[in-house]
Amino acid sequence: MKNPALSGFSGLTRRNFLDSSFKAAAGIALAGMKPAFAAEEQILDKTFTVQDVINLVLKEGALAPIKNTVDTLKSGNANQPVTGIITTMFPTITVIEEAVKRNANFIIAHEPSFYNHRDDVNLVKNNTVLARKLQLLEKHKIAIWRFHDYCHSINPDIISYGVARKAEWLPYYKAESPVLTIPKVSLKQLVQHLKTTLGISNLRIIGDPEQWCERIALLPGAAGGQFQINAASSEKPDVLVDGEVSEWETAEYVRDLRLLGGNMALIVLGHAVSEEPGMEWFVEWLQPKLPAVKITHIASGNPFTWM
Repeated sequence: MKNPALSGFSGLTRRNFLDSSFKAAAGIALAGMKPAFAAEEQILDKTFTVQDVINLVLKEGALAPIKNTVDTLKSGNANQPVTGIITTMFPTITVIEEAVKRNANFIIAHEPSFYNHRDDVNLVKNNTVLARKLQLLEKHKIAIWRFHDYCHSINPDIISYGVARKAEWLPYYKAESPVLTIPKVSLKQLVQHLKTTLGISNLRIIGDPEQWCERIALLPGAAGGQFQINAASSEKPDVLVDGEVSEWETAEYVRDLRLLGGNMALIVLGHAVSEEPGMEWFVEWLQPKLPAVKITHIASGNPFTWM
């Protein structure tokens, strides 16, 4: 599969870029033509605004505008110059403070900033936590752009590709399907593999640790009970690997399925950690397209600890 991160250089193909660079180095003057590295220097010297970066992502991702999208600016100004970019899952207080330390004033976050899907700051009246977060963002002039709907619209999906990549499952990954067929392992071995590759300390499961798993439905994030149950019913995987579930929906479906003689297992990774690898890989996707700006991933991490 072609990696979208390996795009061209400022509109030049790789071949043109290399040919032009070679000729310039060899002292071959082409009439009316500047050396290829001149365009690269212009990019490196350019100051980008928040809107410039957003436009670049949409252009490079071949993305059409999405109506009623949640992918809007949550703070900051679209015209402010970008000093550095942070990618993350949730723009937590820690992530914001770390961005300030790194002199990065633009955070691209996959999930909401203000505790609800549409980031409605008036959803809960007199929300002092939200108010203090807004004050922190304003104090340091931090812009936050949610990158959710567009993130999932790029081909391949930034999140699912990033997760499969970090789980070392790219040889089995298909952009058009959530199902991967991996070498047969026990559920216990599969759990350990996911804990190790994704850096998760604890996982929740429904199933027999000794049962065999080969056909996996990988659904990071919060796909929702209807989507998860539909995937389980139509794809019939050995194991459903989800980011998060509503315990009264997917978890109860899997429990009843097993009580009726079925053998499908469930692994719950956790929402933040299940999609974080996608936002981590997004740095590699975006950085070659924006060499003038330092782009860093900061993991928001799992909000839960286990006692």
